[in-house]
Amino acid sequence: MLEADLSRIWVYLSASPLLGLTATLVAYGLAHRLYIAANSNPLLNPVVTAVAVLILFLLATDISYKDYFEGGQFVHFLLGPATVALAIPLYQQVDKLKRLWLPVTVAVLSGVMIGAVSSILIAWFFGASEQTQLSLAPKSVTAPVAMGISDQIGGLPSLTAVLVVVTGIIGAVLGTKLFDLMRIRDDSVRGIAMGVSAHGIGTARAFTVSAQMGAFSGLAMALSAFATAVLLPWLVDWMAVWLWN
Repeated sequence: MLEADLSRIWVYLSASPLLGLTATLVAYGLAHRLYIAANSNPLLNPVVTAVAVLILFLLATDISYKDYFEGGQFVHFLLGPATVALAIPLYQQVDKLKRLWLPVTVAVLSGVMIGAVSSILIAWFFGASEQTQLSLAPKSVTAPVAMGISDQIGGLPSLTAVLVVVTGIIGAVLGTKLFDLMRIRDDSVRGIAMGVSAHGIGTARAFTVSAQMGAFSGLAMALSAFATAVLLPWLVDWMAVWLWN
């Protein structure tokens, strides 16, 4: 009886946009339970684990990404409201932010410029193509913004999207450990560093540490996206004179 019921459910879902939504929610639910069971080990970040589960699911069922996204787009739509909701914990830290506006501004601008320049120079040193170098430049910005910037400056948006995810995973896994090694205890400082370097995935990790760290990480993520969009095209034009001419 149970097997027959499950078979009917699968037949219904496989022909419905609800399949993508259901698969996404189930994958994240399982990933989050695993994350909690592992004492919030950053190596088992639920976003990363859920993505891996969904990839395996689509490969095993031979479902195309297009068909999956017909339902998955409902979760994608919620990214906007979720990003706006980051303003709530940030508002709770507004008094501290008023005192720290200058160091926050300097940290974000420095992080954006140093991150982009170092990425380009390291790729150039190891012989990467110009397009690959340009694709690396916006890797620390949230994916939709990074892909737009990459396309504008001559990079490959699809490659940039992969690099953004990899950067976020590395930041989420190593960030808090690095802060501990450097004896950085202030959650506002840790949050700014995480948001500038590891965007959304890093911010999700920051919220598991504390609301304050998450709030400042969300702020840094938003400011760095804006600063990168404004500064990176100019910075690339300046570097082109030295590297590619």
